[in-house]
Parts: sequence; structure tokens; C-alpha cells
Amino acid sequence: MVFGRLLPREGNFFELFNQHGQHIAEGALAFLAMVQNYDNVPERERHAAAVGDAERAADKITAEVHRLLHRTFVTPLDRDQIHRLINAMDDVLDLLQDTSEVMSLYDLQRVSEDVMRLSEISVRCCDRVRHVLTLLPRLKDAAVAESVLKHCEEIDQLESDADRVMRAAMSSLFRDEPDTRELIKLKAVYEHLESISDRCEDVANLVEGIVLENS
Repeated sequence: MVFGRLLPREGNFFELFNQHGQHIAEGALAFLAMVQNYDNVPERERHAAAVGDAERAADKITAEVHRLLHRTFVTPLDRDQIHRLINAMDDVLDLLQDTSEVMSLYDLQRVSEDVMRLSEISVRCCDRVRHVLTLLPRLKDAAVAESVLKHCEEIDQLESDADRVMRAAMSSLFRDEPDTRELIKLKAVYEHLESISDRCEDVANLVEGIVLENS
């Protein structure tokens, strides 16, 4: 199939992917800023609102992709690939927002160093997802396809890093946290944060399949 070209009236799936990827990266940075300013309640709330804004903006793009799938006769990728990819991307931002809301609803009193580490890994994963999506229109170029696969491998490695951080964090939490309520809250936050890298890995796996089928 021809990459990156649709009839003008049909829109451009790759551009929509790129816009969604930008919102993923923005949402992740806003989440990290929220964690970094957690003790400053007004700043925390401002950055949490930015996470929600990014999620809602991305939802509109997801809806537009689904709408275009019903209107478009010729698509640059397999229809199922487009559908699965945009939904996997949407899951990343949904989890970022869910994690932000869990921290607020559970009235988490403090963030640990492990929350910070997992948030930083999430930002790195999301930025690589964003970058990979910008390369999709040029997969016919062998060097670009190779670069995409390399970035997907980096996302896989970051997901493994997040797994290790979470296991160590859980061990420390159950060993050292005397307050049962805080233990329950932090456990939920750790699990949500680790899942963000899982969802990024889902995107990477889908992109790897697209590369292998279309490059």
C-alpha cells in the first residue's frame, strides 16, 4: 500500500496519529510536573488539569480516526491496524489520567521516590511513542523502518525497567510502610504507573507488526 497518502477529502490518518502522539507526550510531561510539585496543591491541581486536557483532546482525535475509517475507501494501513493502534494510543493517556485521579481520590499524602522514578520512565516511554508515530509515513525508507524498530526496542526496555522499579517499590512498601492506608494507596499508584509503560509497549508491538508487514 502507498504510505501517507489518501484522497484529499478523506483526511490524513498519519497526521492524526502524530497529533495524538503529541498529546500523549504532553500529558506525560504534565503528569510528571504534577508529581514534582505534589506538595504545592495549586500547582498539583493545575498540572492534573493539564493531564485531563490532553486526554480529552486525544479522545477527539480518536473519535475522528474512527469516523474516518467509516468514510475512507483507501487507507494507508490495514483498517484493523489503524483501529488497534489508535485505541492502544488512547489507552496510554487514559491511564495517565486515571493515575492522576487515583492519587487525588485516594488523598495520597506524599509521593515516594519510586513514584518519581516510575513517572520519569513513563515520560520517556511516551516520548518514544510520540517519536515513533512521526516516522510512520516514511516506512518505505529502510533506514526509517530500522529506526522505528530501534525505538520500539527502547520502549520494550523501558517497560522492563518499570517492572523492576515496581517490584523493588512493592518490596520496600510492604517491608517499611507502617501506615496501612498509605500502603494501599501507594500500591494502587505503583500498579497504575507500571501499566502506563505496558500500554506504551502495546503501541510499540503494534508498530513493529506494521513495520514488518508494510516496509
